[in-house]
Amino acid sequence: MSTPFPRVALSLLLVSSFLTGCASTSSEGDASLNQGNWPICSLIGGLAGGGLGAIESSAWAAGGAAAGAVFGGLICYVQDGDEDGDGVFDRRDDCPNTPAGLPVNTSGCPARKYPEAAAPTPAAPPAEDEVIVLSDLGNVLFAFDSAELTESAREQLTAIGNRLAGASLVSVKVVGHTDSVGSDSYNQGLSERRATSVVDFLASQGVPADKLVAEGRGESAPVADNGTDAGRAQNRRVEIHVDR
Repeated sequence: MSTPFPRVALSLLLVSSFLTGCASTSSEGDASLNQGNWPICSLIGGLAGGGLGAIESSAWAAGGAAAGAVFGGLICYVQDGDEDGDGVFDRRDDCPNTPAGLPVNTSGCPARKYPEAAAPTPAAPPAEDEVIVLSDLGNVLFAFDSAELTESAREQLTAIGNRLAGASLVSVKVVGHTDSVGSDSYNQGLSERRATSVVDFLASQGVPADKLVAEGRGESAPVADNGTDAGRAQNRRVEIHVDR
């Protein structure tokens, strides 16, 4: 006598295979069945199991229906779908129905957006010290044997004063020099007066007075030959040492 159990087991296997195929999913959420509609799977499983069990007897029909319902529900439940198509399976999706194309995190919720860090501003090059030299070579700075500035010297110092007035300064030292005509002591005093004249003019142009220092060196530091007119004109000079 044949045993009905293997037939019913085969019936349940067929039901399981059918529902597994129906409930198979993809990350695009295009499967026909998934966790959200497991009751429908149970109903289909019960009908299929009961119908196949009825081949044997009414008793097996009832058992097949019950077993088919249980298997059908479980099969659909364990299958995972992606209903909103965000790439996160429904079982792990804490934010269902997110809009299409919206970036999400691993929980299926909209990913946080952080502002991009601004590119660092290149550091300004450090200010450098400089020495500005004005001499009688070409344009006379002072009237003869005097500390009075010529018009040409005032124009040059105005431009320098405008540049230094808005700068970050540590100190501005003005050093006066003369040629070798005359005595050492006289030239020393003349160089000091000329340096002071330049300091006063720069202060009138907005250079901080507390940053300005005057110094005279007379004829002690020539840069050219005092034996020629051109050399002496070059030695009659004012050096503006800018310390930043």
